[in-house]
Amino acid sequence: AMPIDYENEYDNRGRVPEHPEIFARWESQTKAYRAAAQGAELGLSYGPSPRQYVDIFSGKNAGPNAPLAMFIHGGWWRLLDPTMYSMLAACPNAQGVTVALAGYDLCPQVSIATIIEEMRAAVLFLWRRYKRRVFVYGHSAGGHLAACMVATDWTTLDPGAPADLVPAAYAISGLFDLAPLTQVSQNADLKLTDESARASSPLYWRVPAGRTLDAVVGGIESSEFLRQSKTIADAWRQGMAQTRYEEIAGANHFTVLDPLADCDSAMSKRVVELARQVQGMAL
Repeated sequence: AMPIDYENEYDNRGRVPEHPEIFARWESQTKAYRAAAQGAELGLSYGPSPRQYVDIFSGKNAGPNAPLAMFIHGGWWRLLDPTMYSMLAACPNAQGVTVALAGYDLCPQVSIATIIEEMRAAVLFLWRRYKRRVFVYGHSAGGHLAACMVATDWTTLDPGAPADLVPAAYAISGLFDLAPLTQVSQNADLKLTDESARASSPLYWRVPAGRTLDAVVGGIESSEFLRQSKTIADAWRQGMAQTRYEEIAGANHFTVLDPLADCDSAMSKRVVELARQVQGMAL
């Protein structure tokens, strides 16, 4: 077999030359939603550095027990921020789901291991604020972080929190086996070694039985991105998690997010369904 060209397989911007137009479209959708959203709470600090904040958009008629979701953005753990993705709160909000979009410090200033800890701190911030379980979803690097949250035993971090504080996650175009990233140019910023790549790969974590993970990927993404999602769905199913693998036909690494902005899409409906499923669990 030919050796895999990891540089090409993981170069999403190179594979989707029209990505600037896609980003521009998201930005205009986000501006519109930020202007229209009622009662949004923006820039709430959950940690010491300026990038450790959440933007919270309340669900329509959200009472004290409304479903709670947290979205984690991508950008190779080294780019972008939550403000670009506010528009993704619109559909869940319309269905009564409150959405927090989480920021984090970026590589190379911090490591991926530190970003995982920051996302745990963001989830615990939401727990202390709402005393509710959290459904986590994310894109690309955010899909990796969402999987990490579902495989976390929260009682080790806060004895008052349920062990399954994040019982379900929906990972879009995620990365779960970080080993190949030691061989791509982005690793100049990620600074992964073979050891740290494995330690931060949720593929190898023991996931508690009964947790839920949907691993979803664009049908025209690289073979490596398809493999990443297929592999974790298979591996975690062996560990008695409930997993789904799904390809979104015709979608690339960026347009795979578009169904989240369409309230009638199967993806939007599944996100709302999982958020409600999590909200319905007894504390």
